[in-house]
Parts: sequence; C-alpha cells; structure tokens
Amino acid sequence: MSSNLFEPVTLGKLALSNRMVMAPMTRNRATPDGQATELMATYYGQRAGAGLIITEGIQPNAVGQGFLRTPGLHTEEQVASWVPVTEAVHRGGGRIVAQLMHSGRIGHPSLYPSAHRSVAPSAIAAAGQCFGPEGPLDYPVPHELTVEEIARTVDDIATASQRAVDAGFDGVELHAGNGFLLHQFLSANTNHRSDAYGGDIAARIRFTVEVAEAAAERVGADRVGMRISPANPYNDIAEHDTAELYAALVEALPPLAFLHVMESANRPQTLAVRGLWQGKLILNPHPTADSGPVSPETAADTLESGAADAVCMGALFLANPDLPDRIKAGGPYNSVDESALYGGDHRGYTDYPTLRGTDAA
Repeated sequence: MSSNLFEPVTLGKLALSNRMVMAPMTRNRATPDGQATELMATYYGQRAGAGLIITEGIQPNAVGQGFLRTPGLHTEEQVASWVPVTEAVHRGGGRIVAQLMHSGRIGHPSLYPSAHRSVAPSAIAAAGQCFGPEGPLDYPVPHELTVEEIARTVDDIATASQRAVDAGFDGVELHAGNGFLLHQFLSANTNHRSDAYGGDIAARIRFTVEVAEAAAERVGADRVGMRISPANPYNDIAEHDTAELYAALVEALPPLAFLHVMESANRPQTLAVRGLWQGKLILNPHPTADSGPVSPETAADTLESGAADAVCMGALFLANPDLPDRIKAGGPYNSVDESALYGGDHRGYTDYPTLRGTDAA
C-alpha cells in the first residue's frame, strides 16, 4: 500500500497527521432533543486515528432538522453535550469538524419534537418519501423562505459555527450538497425564486456564498470547509448547468480551509473544480457509476493522481474503528452491519472489533 495516505497535510488551521478523512454519516443516535450522547463520544473517539473526522449532519437551528434523532448545535444544552465527543477525539490525537447541515425541504413534521413545516427556497415538494414512525411518508410542500428568514438562517448557521468551536470542534463543514438546503438554492429545479436569491447563477449561489462568508467571519475562514456534490441527483436534485454553476460558486467562495467534493461518477467535473479551487481539496471518490465504497487502493490512487489532497472514506471507517492500522497491515476489514446503520444502541455502532481481536467497546 502506498504510504501517501499516511503523509501529514494542513487544511487551514487543521494540521492532520494523515490524509484519511472519515466521511459524515448520519447514524440517528442523538437524544430526541438533539443532544450528543456518551455512546456518540465513544463512537467518534474510537475513530480518532483518522486524519480528520467530519461528523454526521448537525442541524444549525430547529427548523433545519430533517431526520429522527439527529443532533443539533442551536441550544446551550446541545453545545455542552458535544464537549465529551470533541475531548474523546482529541485525547486520541485526532481532529474533528462539525458538519452543519440544514435539511431544507427534506423531512416531515412527524419526525421531530418541534413538528415544524420544512422550509426551502421555493414551495416545491421533493419527490420521494421518508420513513416515519408508522411507515413511508410523502415529503410535504415546504414553506418558501422570505428574504428576512434567509438572513436569519445565515445568522443561525454562523452562530452554530461559533457554538461548534465553543464545544471544542476544530472547525466546521458547511453542507452544500446532497439535495439539502444550500444545494436546493443552487439548483434551478428546486429554486424558482425571482428575487436576489433565484434566477440566474449569480443569484442562486448567493445564499451559499453568504453562509460561507458569515461562518468565516464568525470563526475564521481557516476553520471552515464546505461540501459540494456537483450533479448529484440525491433528494430530487436535477442540475442543468453544473459546469457553469460550480465554476461560479468556487470562484465566489472565500479562501476556506478546504473544499470537499462528493463525486457522482463525474471525474471531469471534479477535475474542473480542482483546477479552479486555490485551496486544499478533500475528495470522496466515485469516478464511475459502478464505483462502490471507497477502498484503500482507490484512496491511495486518488492521492497519487493529484485529484485531491485528502480522501474521504465512509463504510470502511464505520466498520473499522482502527482503519489506519488495518490499512498499514493490509487488512482484513470488517463488513458493515447494514441492519444497524440508523438508530439503535451500541450494536453495529461501537462494537466493531479491532485488529487486536476485541470489540472497540
């Protein structure tokens, strides 16, 4: 195995001991009111060998929640609950950033205590269904955000960025992909506005750029990253101007600590972003339609090709808390227990065995 995965790299203020990044993965194990738990501290602490951990999506305000039992960073109790998580990672020598994810129109009132109506750039329901307490539910028509509400949302995300740093996180990642709120503003099929936040590309990128600028002003651009997923159709996104859209977005962003690309079988688009972005780039590589979970070989090849400065891996980190050690040893690797991905207790979460032959917890 190439040693390039184990080379250090610096992303803004984040000095990483290696180039392996743990992908953000929703696990639905927070308390009903959005607090992180002792079990979550164990889970993240076990994986501190990653050069960088990006947390599961964390809602920056109550209306940003889109899923059952996901964590937040919009109350003092939530901030306090994350301190044991960041301390556990730092004790293990790792770095961790909070992924701030506003779900926008993706969600349903029955999934969270506030029972709020989802919000979006336009009052257009997403195709598809979510899984509610009693079975599948159609996504409802969301409330169209007013200009004043957009401004409050920008401030909420900036405030959540500060709260993340207060909780001990090394920085934040702003989620602008996968069909969630920022992506909904970027894409013309979900953004039918005719004001300063919709219409041409310059208007559709405005909200995302304002969010990045506000977070950077609050905690420093060198602590802020952003995740994008060009041409990813997830959550009913249909981009028709991907190349032009992301060229404009990348050029308008402040000098963030990193840009994180979730690739969707479109390596030429990834390389176009790579060429435009002046800073460090993290890639979750899926160069072709039949690309499976990222393997150590794929990760090493990605770095060797120069396509990225660090590589994001999901399934391997989920099932292998000691992944860097396993990669050094050439395996073997645990398989993911898919029955325990979302919700539940320690099973399929903190009990994956390490190379030493013992459960991690």
